[in-house]
Amino acid sequence: MTGLPVTPGQTIGPFYGYALPYDGDSQLVPPSHPQAIRLHGTVRDGNGAPVPDALLEIWQADAEGNVVRVEGSLKRDGYTFTGWGRAATDDNGSYTFTTITPGASAGGVPFIAMTVFARGLLDGLFTRVYLPDHGSDALLSSVPEGRRGTLVARRDRHGLVFDVALQGEAETVFLSYPRA
Repeated sequence: MTGLPVTPGQTIGPFYGYALPYDGDSQLVPPSHPQAIRLHGTVRDGNGAPVPDALLEIWQADAEGNVVRVEGSLKRDGYTFTGWGRAATDDNGSYTFTTITPGASAGGVPFIAMTVFARGLLDGLFTRVYLPDHGSDALLSSVPEGRRGTLVARRDRHGLVFDVALQGEAETVFLSYPRA
């Protein structure tokens, strides 16, 4: 049998930390911004081990709940909030973003949309990061009560903590979107 070239599906990760990060990618606002908070956590696999080569992307509204439509999200200028960021996990599976607390958009509750990319995943996993003590919306209410906590961040002295479990008993609730 002759060797066949590998396909992209067979070569998925761990290349995220090498090819996709860029300067300021995890800083939606600079740490010195007066409304800056930290969104941080750990990504773990089904055995509870940290995933050291995951990449997370977030999208969010600004503090007033407006969905920002600013060109140049990949270029950080030190003051423009673009509503989008990317962070790689470190050797301990930890990630961090510097952002602001999102406001509620379109009469809903505030949340941060998150996509997780990691080795072994052919597609990103979509989830939401809801703020503690900000109520519920139709999506969060549709999740079984015992699982809702996997979508709600908790506060610490730096901002918000949101841990991601890729599998297992405490698996984060991931969303699926119908294909068009």
